[in-house]
Amino acid sequence: MIHPRPTKLQSFQRSALGALLVHLFTLSIPGTAAVTDPRPNIVFVMTDDHAAHAISAYGSKVNITPNMDRLGRQGLRLERCYAVNSICTPSRATILTGKYSHKNGSPVFNTFNSAQPTVAKYLQVAGYHTGLVGKWHLGSDPTGFDSWEILPGQGRYIDPVLYDKDGAKVYKGYATDVITDLGLAFLSNRPPGKPFLLMLHHKAPHREWTPDAKHKAMFAHRTIPEPSTLHDNYATRSDALKEQKQTVFKHLTRGDLKMIPPAELQGTNRSAWMGAVPKEVEITDAQGRRQTLTGEALNRWKYQRYMQDYLACVQSVDDNLGRLTDWLDANGLKNNTIVIYTSDQGFFLGDHGLYDKRFFYEESARMPFLVRWPGVIKPGSTSEALVINTDFAPTLMAAAGLTVPSDIQGRDLRPIFSGLKPESWRDAIYYRYYHDPGHHNTRAHYGIRTQRYKLIHYWKIDQWELFDLKQDPKELRNLSQDPGQQAILTELKKSLYRLKSELKDNDEFTDSLPKDDVDGPPKKWKPGYGPTASSGNR
Repeated sequence: MIHPRPTKLQSFQRSALGALLVHLFTLSIPGTAAVTDPRPNIVFVMTDDHAAHAISAYGSKVNITPNMDRLGRQGLRLERCYAVNSICTPSRATILTGKYSHKNGSPVFNTFNSAQPTVAKYLQVAGYHTGLVGKWHLGSDPTGFDSWEILPGQGRYIDPVLYDKDGAKVYKGYATDVITDLGLAFLSNRPPGKPFLLMLHHKAPHREWTPDAKHKAMFAHRTIPEPSTLHDNYATRSDALKEQKQTVFKHLTRGDLKMIPPAELQGTNRSAWMGAVPKEVEITDAQGRRQTLTGEALNRWKYQRYMQDYLACVQSVDDNLGRLTDWLDANGLKNNTIVIYTSDQGFFLGDHGLYDKRFFYEESARMPFLVRWPGVIKPGSTSEALVINTDFAPTLMAAAGLTVPSDIQGRDLRPIFSGLKPESWRDAIYYRYYHDPGHHNTRAHYGIRTQRYKLIHYWKIDQWELFDLKQDPKELRNLSQDPGQQAILTELKKSLYRLKSELKDNDEFTDSLPKDDVDGPPKKWKPGYGPTASSGNR
C-alpha cells in the first residue's frame, strides 16, 4: 500500500506536541470528554534472558508455551529479530530510545541518562496514559511514566520488593505473579477515554532461575533434551570463545544448581561454598539410592538442573501472559490493543556448552518477538525480515500516530506487520558488545549479520569469525581463514565498516566507557529488604 505524503497539518497532528494539543482541544468541547481516543493501546511485555528457542512457537524442543503460541497464532512471529548489544541494561536503553548503545550512552551496566527522550515520554506527551511495572535495571529512576513500580536492581523472585516515587514495598508471593497483578491493577485503574502504554517487565527467567513451587514440580523429574552443540569443542573458533567463563559444565555454581549447604556454614563461609563450582555431587536417584556423580555424569546432571529451573521460570511467564491476554479480551480491549511479547535478548540453553548471553551467536542475540494487532496483522503471520531492537520505539510511536524524530536510528515495523517488506529494508544488522573482558570473561566484539552470513571481529585480539548460516546454522565452522571464502570475507568487511561509519560508532566512545555501576542501590532503595543484586547474577 502506498501512503500519500502527509500535509503540514497532518505532520503537526502526528507530532507529540500536535497530538497533545489536539487531545486537549477535543476534551474542551462540551460532550466530548468521554469519547474514546481511537489510537491503539499498547501492552509491551518483556522478559529477561528468554531465548526464542524456549518457545514452542519458535520450534522449541525443550518446552511447550501455549499462551505465547496463541499470541503468535493471533498475530505475527518475527523469525529474525536481534538485540544490537546482547546484555540487559544496554538492550533496555536501546528499546526505550530507538538508538544504539553509543548514542543512548548505555553500552555496559552503567546508569541510564533518564533525561533523554524515550518512547514513553513521546507517548505521554501525546496523551497516552503510561505505566511501567517490574524490572527496570537502568540505575536511574524511570521518567515518562504516569505511574511506575519497579524492582531494585535485579530484584528477587520470592516475596519481591518493588519501589515507586514514594518508597518501597514487599509483596508476598512470586515475582512473575506479583508483576502481572500490578500490571492488571494499572489497566483496571486507568483513566477512561485515554489510550495507554503499559510496559510490563518480568525478572524471569534471569539467573538464578528460581521457580515457584507449582512450576518447579512440573519440571523436577523431566529429562530435558540436550542441544547438539552441548559438547562443542570450539575447533576453528576464536580464542574469545575458548577463554569465556560461562559454560554449563565448568562455571555453574552450587548456588545456580540449588545445592543445599551444610547447616554449620554461615556468613562468608556459606557464601563461598554457594559460589564455588562443584566437582562432585551426591544425589538420590528415582529408586531412592544414593549416588555420587563425577565427570560426564555430573555434567549431564548440571545441564538438567539448569534447564529444569530455567524452563519452570518460563512456564510461569507463559501462564501469566495468558492471564493478561485473557483479561484484555474479557474487558473489551482485544481489538484496539497491540500486545507484544519479547525479551531483552536471547540466551544460551547449553548451546555451545554455554549459559548466559553477550556473544553475537544466534542463540544469544536473537530475540523472540510475538505481536497481536487485530485488523492490522494477519493472524498466523511470520516474517524473516532483519529486525533489531532499535526498531521497537519508532514502531510504537508510529502506531500511536506520531512522527518519528530523525535522530532515532530504528525503523517503523508497521510495513512488516502488514506483510510487506519495503525494497529499502535493511539487508544487514550491526552488533557491538563493549565489555572486555567483563563478566564471564567475554571479549568485546562487533559484527554484521546478513540473511546468509555473519562476520564477527574481536578487535582487541584481532581475530575474526565468518559463518555461512545457510550451510552452518549452528555456527560451528569459522570460514575466515578458508581460501575459498576470502571474496565474501572482503565484501562483508566493507559492509561492516560502512554500517559502522553510517551509525557513527567510533572507538573514541569505546575508549571512555561509562562506569559500570547500574547494579548499585537505586535512589529509593531502603536497607533491610534483602539484596538488590549481585554481579554474579548479571
